[in-house]
This record gives sequence, C-alpha cells and structure tokens, in this order.
Amino acid sequence: MSLKEEILDIVENAINELKKEGLQPDILLAGKGFVEQAGEALDVLSLSTYIVKELDYDAVVADSRYLGQIRRASKRISIEPLLVEENMWEELEEL
Repeated sequence: MSLKEEILDIVENAINELKKEGLQPDILLAGKGFVEQAGEALDVLSLSTYIVKELDYDAVVADSRYLGQIRRASKRISIEPLLVEENMWEELEEL
C-alpha cells in the first residue's frame, strides 16, 4: 500500500468514527506537510480542506457545526509515524 493510500485510509477511518458518533464530518484542517504528502488523495474525500500551517504533518477531521462546542466533534490524526516508518524502510533497502 502506498503512502497516499495509507493516508486516505486513516482519514476515512476518522470520518467513519465520527459518523458512528452521529456526526457529519465536513471539513479537514490539515498542515502543509500533511497536504504535501497526501496530494491528490484528498480530492476523493467529500471534505472542504483548509491548510493550517501550525498542524504540520497532522490533520483534524471535523463536523463544522459542532467544532469547538463538543470535544468529540473532531478527530486529530498524524501521518508523522507513517513517514518515519517509510524512511526506515528506505534506509533498510539501501543496505
């Protein structure tokens, strides 16, 4: 599975978790690094995407109607562990 597919899978899991809570996630707040790594994979999601530079390699999937009102209205995800793992595999392949 490619990195972009893994990122898409993580975002879709966060969306599904929020939907199970009865919410309707409609926005993705994402750091610049997150957007760069995910690329066009974000286009297939039905979320409005906003870049928040402070998030870097993290993103927040949220229901905009309740964001800031109830804690469970959003899910924060990070792709930094995926990047570390990918770098490790690249280093191992070079050996």
